[in-house]
Amino acid sequence: MNITELLTRLQASHDEASTRAGELCAQIEHLTAALAEAEAHLAELATTRKVVAELASAAGEAELDPRETSTAYQAIVNAFNQHPDQEFRARELHELLDMPTDEAAVNVTRARLGRLTRQGFLTQPGRGRYQKRT
Repeated sequence: MNITELLTRLQASHDEASTRAGELCAQIEHLTAALAEAEAHLAELATTRKVVAELASAAGEAELDPRETSTAYQAIVNAFNQHPDQEFRARELHELLDMPTDEAAVNVTRARLGRLTRQGFLTQPGRGRYQKRT
């Protein structure tokens, strides 16, 4: 095998690997969007359930199961629903919700806030600040 053949094979392998990497990136983007949609839908359903349970209770109807959903997304959505005009940073949300304030946990919340922003539930009035979309 001469150098030209070797370079040709290397280029072909590089092209195949690049194509595969592009396909995987597209799959990741699709799955990330699908996950964000599913999580936002779950948050909306939990909020709706809570509102219906409160209305039923206020109307004197049989109380629905009063347990709170324990998902972090629901806690975040509830915080923004309770303070619709207030801006929050991720760390401030953790303090408000008595969540761990270590950097790893706050970074996960930053990602969640980004997803909620992309889904249209939140706006980002400043860098690192989030507010409920009105």
